[in-house]
Amino acid sequence: MLAYLGATVAGAAYASSARAQTPPAIIQTTLGEGQRFDSAIVMNLARQISRKPFVPVPNDLPDAFSKLDYDQYVAIKSQRPPIWGADGRGIAFEPLHRGFVFANAIDLFIVEDGIVRRVSYDPTQFDYGKINLPNNLGDVGYSGFRLISTAGDGKPFDFAIIQGATFFRAIARGQNFGAIARALTLKPADPKGEEFPIFRAFWLERPPVGSTSITIHGVIDSESTSGAIRMTFRPGDMTIVDVETTLFPRVNLEHVGLGGIGSTYFHGPNDRSNADDIRPAVYESTGLQMLNGKGEWLWRPLQNPDTLQISAFVDQSPKGFGLLQRDRAFETFQDDDQRFERRPSLWIEPLGDWDLGSVQLLEIPTDAEINDNILTYWRPKAPMAAGSEVPFAYRQYWCWTPPERPPLATVVSTRIGRGTSGRKRRFAVEFSGDALGEAPAQDLRSVLTVGPGVFQNLKLWSYPERKAVRVVFELDPGNENACEMRLILEAGGKPISETWLYRWTP
Repeated sequence: MLAYLGATVAGAAYASSARAQTPPAIIQTTLGEGQRFDSAIVMNLARQISRKPFVPVPNDLPDAFSKLDYDQYVAIKSQRPPIWGADGRGIAFEPLHRGFVFANAIDLFIVEDGIVRRVSYDPTQFDYGKINLPNNLGDVGYSGFRLISTAGDGKPFDFAIIQGATFFRAIARGQNFGAIARALTLKPADPKGEEFPIFRAFWLERPPVGSTSITIHGVIDSESTSGAIRMTFRPGDMTIVDVETTLFPRVNLEHVGLGGIGSTYFHGPNDRSNADDIRPAVYESTGLQMLNGKGEWLWRPLQNPDTLQISAFVDQSPKGFGLLQRDRAFETFQDDDQRFERRPSLWIEPLGDWDLGSVQLLEIPTDAEINDNILTYWRPKAPMAAGSEVPFAYRQYWCWTPPERPPLATVVSTRIGRGTSGRKRRFAVEFSGDALGEAPAQDLRSVLTVGPGVFQNLKLWSYPERKAVRVVFELDPGNENACEMRLILEAGGKPISETWLYRWTP
């Protein structure tokens, strides 16, 4: 395949016109219509693109689509049946039109019997609603696609959407879309601005008849790096995605995020600064769960701070992390439209040794629930050198509850309110678990550390009939503007709960 690629690129991409120097032209020439597919070619294609200067995506979206608002955009409906939908393949897909904020064009290809076929744009296959289309519309192209499960006796459901930058979403059966995954995160919260990689192209392998999975290959590109990605989706009551990526940095990469997850936290019991709202809580994810390399389970409730907050949880060889929606009761949110209790939890399981680094958490102030103001990812400690090839892999679980969970009592609520005086704040942290219905009350103790600042009036309330323990205390921050807290329950001198972590800021 190397000889095949070399002959094609050297003969067509390098020696042709200036247009053939662009990534889209290289992609079309190398692995376009009628070519025989091989995943190794996708890898070599990304490698070749990395050896050329980054070419921005052209700003060629007609005003009729670029100036749409959200409601106008989602009114664009496909009038063609989903591709493979009538073939009994078990999985089908539907291309998504460009428009609104989804301006980048992506080349879409399918692979059938080993041969690449381009998914051509046809304006007659869409219902545009009330949009006034320009004359001679031309090839507007696609911004991404949705995946549809048609397997089994259950009702077909859209289980994934891949669209925008290198973003994609998935859900388990019965859920609403919520958290968003990032195939690659570069320089988030950098003073000079974050860098957003893009997907250039995708190749979707046609599943066998009756399949319950689909494999998709793609090319990533940005100013700093290119990359090849392979994703295998297995939808169901828990949708599992295996992600394999190889990066080809153009420059030294100092701040790279792997397994990135974005979500929304607007307000809740621990953060009611934006709570002039008929709903008691508004968030897609309750908190950040981590299983570190030492086997310790950590839980960090999310918040909507007044200023940008960046937290780093240093680790070696992490076993997993993710943003979880632990609140599954309608009464928690009282939202008949958004149904936040149906949003997915997303758990990341590294495949292979990720070595030294840290789980990073960004909490960004927001005054609107439409903003994804939460971002978490793994940041490797070692930079990635220009000209190197860096592979990494992980498994995603889009789920109601992750497959691996603490064999301990877990945090079910964190509530914060005004303290007795001044800047003091009162905390109530509740744990739940089978062990809390078994341990004698006299053996239970809470171990709390605060720094800087001090805590006062620490009390533990045991409710064995509910298998619950509530820890209440007051934080006195003094003149400090940030206090880190750590709380764990013990019985007989041994931990019986996950570790609760929290950063208080005014």
